[in-house]
Amino acid sequence: MDFSILLESWDLYLDGFITTVWMVAVALVVGLIIAIPVGIARNSKNPMIYFPAWAYIYFFRGTPLLIQLYLVYYGLSQLIEVQGTVWQEAWFCALFVFILNTAAYTSEIIRGAINSLPKGEIEAAKAYGMSTPLAFRRIILPSAMRRALPAYSNEVIFMVHGSAVAGIVTIVDLTGAARIVNSRYYAPFESYLFAGMCYMVLTFTIIWGFKKLEQHWLQHLRPIV
Repeated sequence: MDFSILLESWDLYLDGFITTVWMVAVALVVGLIIAIPVGIARNSKNPMIYFPAWAYIYFFRGTPLLIQLYLVYYGLSQLIEVQGTVWQEAWFCALFVFILNTAAYTSEIIRGAINSLPKGEIEAAKAYGMSTPLAFRRIILPSAMRRALPAYSNEVIFMVHGSAVAGIVTIVDLTGAARIVNSRYYAPFESYLFAGMCYMVLTFTIIWGFKKLEQHWLQHLRPIV
């Protein structure tokens, strides 16, 4: 084993690390924005509101992320003209799929968190004369988002790991960087091991950050010993 090749390729890994971080970060932020109304719609009793949200979630949770990426990157050209548009860019297609995928999973997390709220919180909001939109904004969503933190941290980690498929469509993320290094030096163990270590550092940093958030926002849910 020759780990000196990592010193010669550190700039490639750094670029790949930055690409992974910004793509995942953008996907999570935009996905969360989409997931909140979708999660609320999923709880609606109106089939015109409920069914589209259910169908969207069912598709993206029921199919592999790699298949979704192939459908957009390779298959979209059969439906629309992609030449000269952002749809022919690999990074845009990957980001689009990541956003829709994480939004589907996150909306189910939010839906479950809303359903787990004590009825007393909602009744208290109504007793104060709050309208339904105001109760959602001031009481239901803030409380649900706090309760959803443990489950959402898993989704963030899954998104980091799932982003490795971006390297398959020519994007030089961490996995793409490892593939390039391996093709240059024929050293699969060293190249992919280092990429795996970078993912581990990113994963445990996320876990640490969420634990700090849980300690701060979920103190009132801890049992009194």
